[in-house]
Amino acid sequence: MQPARSEQEFQNILRRLEIALDASQIGVWEHNAETGEVIWNLQMHRLYGTGGTQRRVSSEIWINAIHPDDRARAMEDFNEAAELKSDYVSEFRVILPNGDIRHIRSRAHYYDDGSSGTFVGAEWDVTADVMLTRELSNQKAIAEARTLALEASTAQIEYAAEHDYLTGLPNRRFFDRHLAELSNDPLRERLAVLHVDLDYFKQVNDTAGHAAGDAVLKSAALMIASVVPEGGFVARMGGDEFIILLSDFATIRELEVVAEHIVRLLKQGVSHGGALLQTGASIGVAWVNDGNASGLLAESDIALYRAKKLGRNRVEFFAPHLKSELSRDRRIAEHVKRGLERGEFVPFYQIQIDAESREIVGIEALARWRHPKRGVLGPEAFLKVTNTLGLMADLDAAMLQAVLRDRQVWQESGIAVPRIAVNTSAARLSDPLLINQLRLLQIPHNAISFELLETIFLDELEDEVLLNISLLKQMEIDIEVDDFGSGHASIIGLLKLKPKRLKIDGRLVMPITISPEQRSLVGSIVGIARALGIGVIAEGVETNEHAKLLRRLGCDTLQGYAIAYPEPAADLGARLLVERSKGSSVP
Repeated sequence: MQPARSEQEFQNILRRLEIALDASQIGVWEHNAETGEVIWNLQMHRLYGTGGTQRRVSSEIWINAIHPDDRARAMEDFNEAAELKSDYVSEFRVILPNGDIRHIRSRAHYYDDGSSGTFVGAEWDVTADVMLTRELSNQKAIAEARTLALEASTAQIEYAAEHDYLTGLPNRRFFDRHLAELSNDPLRERLAVLHVDLDYFKQVNDTAGHAAGDAVLKSAALMIASVVPEGGFVARMGGDEFIILLSDFATIRELEVVAEHIVRLLKQGVSHGGALLQTGASIGVAWVNDGNASGLLAESDIALYRAKKLGRNRVEFFAPHLKSELSRDRRIAEHVKRGLERGEFVPFYQIQIDAESREIVGIEALARWRHPKRGVLGPEAFLKVTNTLGLMADLDAAMLQAVLRDRQVWQESGIAVPRIAVNTSAARLSDPLLINQLRLLQIPHNAISFELLETIFLDELEDEVLLNISLLKQMEIDIEVDDFGSGHASIIGLLKLKPKRLKIDGRLVMPITISPEQRSLVGSIVGIARALGIGVIAEGVETNEHAKLLRRLGCDTLQGYAIAYPEPAADLGARLLVERSKGSSVP
């Protein structure tokens, strides 16, 4: 047997226990459940801020200190433990005399010494833990909200990437995917494309304005969709062109009926602003009965060309002999080729300004044809045939060389030339000789950016294109994405390319002054670009209101007619000299 402990030993043990309790800042209390007597140690007084030292206290001190919102629950917890003669567990807030609020956790064991039942418990301050838990919960909620917002924005942009913002119809990207799916379906052999082009649309835009043009497009979309049979597919291809894809038809006459119905509807015109706007439709139709749809779109385009040539407001079916018209296009291409050889294609320049400072921070080079007989021609006169017949790479090369010559002239005049964006086609970027050709030009670092045309910015980029883009970045030639949001540029492609800047399609920018939805969409694009560290250029800035809204939405750079019109090299050089001498920003 061990000898009994002496009184001194017990005192030493108690003293060490008090020191440990004091160091842990845990208050100890007793509560006689029958007499109501309450005993506190010194730390309990510190927890409740009473300033007292007495051991025996009134239970009212505890009750009155508890926060009013927690008092009933705390007392209920204690009364329940007393009634059941079980352990007591509770957590509540107390209000100190100085007004501070503390979170207290309280635990006690019930024991019966034979004469009375008593709770012996401990309490400690858990305010820091509660605050940390609350902060973590708040941060989690914020993170979840941001994730949901990002998912919503991404979903919105992904939807916009496959749908036309104005009409809500599927766009070219969606159409290409749907056509490929139908072509790969072995159960579908008959496929038809109806290529619809609105007649007189340019005249409506020129005479009645863009709002009237938008009204015509939306009305046309509704009319066309109302005629298409169940199972048909309608898409807006851009501009004033629509495509109808049909697979469930028994005879060619069914296609003719649908097309003629559309022509009749659109010929009635569209009411807008109290006026009847003249409209119409030319339709080219192509079909196959063997499931091979690879040439359908080109053939329907040839048929459409014939319909417009024969007087518009009519339907034409593709026939093999119509390909002779393509031969005539090739003759036009020969003129383009000779124009390239003679240096007739020159860049016009449109400045880009910083949205905040209004200083010129960039220039876009735009191709123009100084035709010896017809004067200066815009891209609508040559770009389509140039692209169709494989001359885009030659045009790109000619533009880049001309831009570098102009840049050299400006520098020799003492002008600090900002970066110049040059449009670049798929044919140019897929050329395995591209990088060697560029190295021979000795392009200064950060002087040129390549603006990728929407037709090449797809998810499935060729390896050669990706390799060339990587090498361009190594040469410190920036990569920009043109027409972002037009339906060809995707989030996946954006992540893959990691461009320096993206340019929001002017068709998304134009409606922001009247459409909250379009403002929200542009804001979402800016937000995702910022998250990825990509600069944002907004084109189509036609008014000061556009400029102000885009600046508030976070766009970095602005471009459009409200800033400046495209101008030849000499005029831009003069502008840059004036701006340098004034040392001011663009008004």
